[in-house]
Amino acid sequence: MNADTYLDPSSLLVTRDTPVGFELQPIKKKALIQLMGSRLWGRFNPNHWDPTYARATGLKAPIQTGEMNSAYLFEMCVNHFGAAMYEAARFHCKYVSSTLADEVITTHGSVREKQPKGDGFRFIVDLWCDNELGEKKSVGFVEVDVGVGEIAK
Repeated sequence: MNADTYLDPSSLLVTRDTPVGFELQPIKKKALIQLMGSRLWGRFNPNHWDPTYARATGLKAPIQTGEMNSAYLFEMCVNHFGAAMYEAARFHCKYVSSTLADEVITTHGSVREKQPKGDGFRFIVDLWCDNELGEKKSVGFVEVDVGVGEIAK
């Protein structure tokens, strides 16, 4: 799919019929030093926005905070589960490798389990993000209820 392709947001939503093995549509984000140095993400630590300081501390370049990768993964999950991500979902991520300034991060998700619950299912989805070299940066999982307590259609 290229950037000119329009995706209907409803086509991404996970439903009761979504099978185990379903792959979430990835998103890509570039680790922009302008964002890494914002007050929201890392302004308190020059390792997140100052190339000279980062090199002096032994880093190749400024590093993105782990929360930024988690935010990318959460955004992908919201694209697929909608409001359910804010209800009874459990989101767990672990930062496993530094994301350097200017790396392009791609999110990934794969449905590992689909457990019957109420009128719907509890989906367990493995999550990870990596850079353009395929090096994993964050890993985790999300558990989300879909159709639980709803009237079946």
